[in-house]
Amino acid sequence: MPEESPNAPAETPGDATKVADAPRRTVVKPEDGVGPTRSQDRRAARLAATILPRYGVLIAFVVVIIVFSLAKPHIFPTWANAKSILTESAPALILAVGLTVVLAMQDFDLSIGATVGLAGGVAVALMAKHAWGWPIALLMALGFGVAVGILNGYLIAFLGGPSFIITLAIGTVLTGIEYAFTNQATVFSGVAQGYVNIAAKSYFLGLSNQIWIAVVVALVLWVLLDHTEVGRYMYAIGGNPEAARLSGIRTRALRLLGFVIVAVSAAVVGIILTSQGGSYTPNAGAPYLLPAYAAAFLGAACFKPGEFNVPGTVVGVLFLGTISTGLTILNLQTYLINLVQGGILVAAVLLGRLGQRVAT
Repeated sequence: MPEESPNAPAETPGDATKVADAPRRTVVKPEDGVGPTRSQDRRAARLAATILPRYGVLIAFVVVIIVFSLAKPHIFPTWANAKSILTESAPALILAVGLTVVLAMQDFDLSIGATVGLAGGVAVALMAKHAWGWPIALLMALGFGVAVGILNGYLIAFLGGPSFIITLAIGTVLTGIEYAFTNQATVFSGVAQGYVNIAAKSYFLGLSNQIWIAVVVALVLWVLLDHTEVGRYMYAIGGNPEAARLSGIRTRALRLLGFVIVAVSAAVVGIILTSQGGSYTPNAGAPYLLPAYAAAFLGAACFKPGEFNVPGTVVGVLFLGTISTGLTILNLQTYLINLVQGGILVAAVLLGRLGQRVAT
């Protein structure tokens, strides 16, 4: 039996009572169901990784609509305002979805603004100055679009010129041709009524024809890129041009086709712009260049992260149109509109990028 130390304190009955009465600390484990578990954290991360990359921009779009609707409940969330946004966005939508085809193959076209101005100028000048019938003038404008696309495609795809520099130079040339053809004069008369009716008339649901033209163009190009073999080849070219060529894809022909598509889209926009006003203004396509790229790149952060796609571009165009209209309704000063518009776009794109980082 071990000996007790003489210095050890003697245990008393009160000490035992204190030990019994002492509060016990309970350790909560994650598996007890109290507090987040690691599996729950992983599920939340996977959910964010699934939603944010694909729908981050769309979520931001919905938030913007809600904010503007709350700020101006009697003006913004109305059918009249929705029609106004769709009408204003239709030309930009046609141009942006056409541009998406070229961007999907990692090419650029900086001549689209000049093509818009040239096509509109050709159509109006032929009617007002040379008394051509509006159907022939319209076909000539579309023909100029095809010619511009073939020229760009040949110089870039077949001769190996860099798309950025070539299309920038071609755009300058096209502006010069437009000015020479129209004498750089604004035209307000001589435009046939049939030509004006192309965009101005409304035959279905109270929406102008230009909205339905934009819908048809977007649907056709969506089917082309996402549901045809040609579209798959175009995405393959954008992923790795050399590998696509070695696999037997006619990369040069498809790149030329892409430039023809975007140039014809620009020509259609030129026709719509001159039709809806029944007039022509020199270099009318210049303001549409940067918004088309902004919408396409915004759309690349939507639905298919990092990949240019037509549905994403449509969301990008409507997003930009909604922001512009909403800020105008709020009667903000111009500098505030620019600041807020830019900030919202940056936040929307970063939201999509954040989702991509979470996914990795």
